Amino acid sequence: MGYGSPRAQPGEIGGILIQPIGWGETPMSDWLHNLSVPWMAFIVFGFTYLLAIVIFASVAILSTKERATSFKSISPGMLPVLGILFGLFVAFTAAQVWSDSDRATAAVSREASSLRAVILLAGGLPPEQEARLRGLVRDYVEETVAVEWPMMARQAASLKAAPPALTAALRLVVSTPAQNPGQQTTQHEIITNLNSALDARRQRIIVSQTEVDSIKWWCLYLQAICELLVIALVHCDNRLGSAIAMGLFATGVATSVLLIAAHDRPFTGQISIAPTPLLQIMPDKEASR
Repeated sequence: MGYGSPRAQPGEIGGILIQPIGWGETPMSDWLHNLSVPWMAFIVFGFTYLLAIVIFASVAILSTKERATSFKSISPGMLPVLGILFGLFVAFTAAQVWSDSDRATAAVSREASSLRAVILLAGGLPPEQEARLRGLVRDYVEETVAVEWPMMARQAASLKAAPPALTAALRLVVSTPAQNPGQQTTQHEIITNLNSALDARRQRIIVSQTEVDSIKWWCLYLQAICELLVIALVHCDNRLGSAIAMGLFATGVATSVLLIAAHDRPFTGQISIAPTPLLQIMPDKEASR
């Protein structure tokens, strides 16, 4: 994310060893993000309503005649202030998630566009090198879809090893002697697009390791709990009104959390970025021989 929190994995970036940092690395988080949207909604709404019920029941039990007067002395003016603060938390967190999703989509599109340009430019090479280059692009796409995409979904993809197929493609183009100025220009453009594809892959893997960290989730729910508690205290003498107000706010909280959680990891879960652009530009086997 542009300003997000990467979930660090052991690996090497630019010669620097990256070690895990711990925040957000919980089996519960992995389990929740891999649920289908209906099941994720069931968990999120159930947990949020449970919090509201516990707060409502606690205040109802504690609001005796003596305490009710103290509870009622709390200014209702706190409700809009806390609500605005919660809305800001949601807005900032959602902005991070949308930014990550946009970056991931752009990286996949740029990678596919660069590889498509390589395939088209390969026609300017000798037939043997053209077939070999198309085959390497096909091998790269197949490995990316079959191996790298599931690893990104688990946030386990690493930048430590370069993709063998694209590395071999670069070596092939560099080692092929240019027979005329046109072929020399073609080789230069192929190398540029291969480097662009490699850079897009790096961006894709980096974004795949980002997510909303646990501190932000805790702060979001803590702010929601404060708002629910103030609603219960202000309306402690009207339990029906309190239950309706708390239910409505809890629904808004759960909806916001579900929307963010479903899009939190760009390559994980039911709503995730698929390798469709790469599959669409993959050369046919016959053309790669």
